[in-house]
Amino acid sequence: MRDSPITATVDFDADGVQHGFLRLPYSRDDAAWGSVMIPVCVVKNGAGPTALLTGGNHGDEYEGPVALFDLARRLRAEDVTGRVILVPAMNQPAFAAGTRTSPIDRGNLNRSFPGRPDGTVTEKIADYFQRVLLPMADVVVDFHSGGKTLDFLPFCAAHILPDKAQEAEAFRLVRAFGAPYSVRMLEIDAVGMYDTAAEEMGRVFVTTELGGGGTASARTVGVAVDGLRNLLMAAGILRGLVQARPTQWLDMPDGDCFAFAEDGGLIRFTADLGDRVAAGQVIALIYPTGRTGAEPMEVRLRRGGLFTARHFPGIVKPGDCVAVVAVEMPG
Repeated sequence: MRDSPITATVDFDADGVQHGFLRLPYSRDDAAWGSVMIPVCVVKNGAGPTALLTGGNHGDEYEGPVALFDLARRLRAEDVTGRVILVPAMNQPAFAAGTRTSPIDRGNLNRSFPGRPDGTVTEKIADYFQRVLLPMADVVVDFHSGGKTLDFLPFCAAHILPDKAQEAEAFRLVRAFGAPYSVRMLEIDAVGMYDTAAEEMGRVFVTTELGGGGTASARTVGVAVDGLRNLLMAAGILRGLVQARPTQWLDMPDGDCFAFAEDGGLIRFTADLGDRVAAGQVIALIYPTGRTGAEPMEVRLRRGGLFTARHFPGIVKPGDCVAVVAVEMPG
C-alpha cells in the first residue's frame, strides 16, 4: 500500500512540547497547491505509555475540542511520563464548517476506517490515524457529544469486548474519568468506526457523549476537562492523584434501548432527559405539519430505564433516532 500523503510538522519521538500540523495536500479552486491543516500537539517526556486524545471526529461536537485545545496550551513535559498526542479537530474540514460530516466529500470520519491513502480527503485522514497514530497509542480517548441532532446526559463510555483484560482496563479508565454517568455502550452502527479500529488493534479505547444541540455548556466542558485529567492520571501518564467523583453506571444491553421515528413531523417529548421511563410508554408524539386536525404519531419505548438521549431539533424525519434508554446498574 502506498504511503500516506499526510505529513506531520512535529517529531512524535522528540521530548518536550511541540505544536504543529498534520498537513494533507488538497488541490481546490482557490488554492491549486492547497492543504488541509489539522492542528496537533505532542508532549513527551522519556519512556512510558502513549495517550492519543482526539476531538472533532464530528465537526459539530465541541466539548472535546475545547478540552483538548485548553490542555494543549497548559500541559508541560515535566508533568508527563511517556507521551500525549492531542488532535483537537480530527476532521478539520467538518470542524471548520460546524458540520457532522466533511463539506469537501460529505465523509463521516467515524464511519470511514480503515480509510485509504488514495481515497477522499476523509478516507486519507482515517488512513493516517489507522496506520500512523493508532499504532503509537496505548490509550485512545475520543470525545463526542450529540452535535446538532442529539442531546445526551453527560457520560463517559467503553464497549463490551471479547478481550476481557482490554475491556476491564477501559472500564477502569471510564470510572476514573468520573463523568456524572458511565456507560457500558452499545453501538448500533459500528462498521468503519474509529472505536472499532482502535479496539481491534488492542488499544484501550474510551469515549464520551457530553451533551449536544451543537453547543457546549459550562457543565459539560467542565466534565470533559476534569475527566480527562483524571483519566491521564489513572493511566500513569500525567502526574497527580485521581479525584474520585460519583458516577451512575448505565448499561445499553440491546437494540431495544433505541426508539426511532417512522413518520416525520413536529416532535413533542413526554419526558425529559434523566427521567425514569417504562417499557411501552409513549416517549414522544410526532405531529404532521401539512394540515391541522391530524392525529400525532406515537413513539413508544420497547424498554424501560433512564431516558439518556433524545433527538434535538424540533422537526424529525422518518428513521431518525428519537430516544435512547439505558438501564441503571450498581456502581
